[in-house]
Amino acid sequence: MFMRIFSVALMLLLASCGGGESNGPAPLASNDPDAPPPKSLCALGGSDSFERVCDLERENVDGVLTLLLRHPDGGFRRLRVTSDGRGVIAADGSETATVTTIGTNLIEVGIEGDRYRLPATVEPAG
Repeated sequence: MFMRIFSVALMLLLASCGGGESNGPAPLASNDPDAPPPKSLCALGGSDSFERVCDLERENVDGVLTLLLRHPDGGFRRLRVTSDGRGVIAADGSETATVTTIGTNLIEVGIEGDRYRLPATVEPAG
């Protein structure tokens, strides 16, 4: 069954720094502007295991919601939220982001050897 990722809902119920080792999406981000960035699950450098160690920031770049995923080592990935059902695309570089539906509220985004699990609303294509 083909699933479509609705980018309006992909405004990514951004994760807060909630503890635990859950592989699901984290709770909603805080509205406190002084709060640290929420953490997202990521598996970096080809790792098989996901850890909640990547900072997840939202930016508005030229009217487009852009996500900045910061790695613990200082590296980062920038993703643009699309409005065409793909979910997100790589905003920098020549590498293509692959988006896989994990469930009704979770996608996995892969770029090169890095993978990220992000909350999203996924509905069947109609």
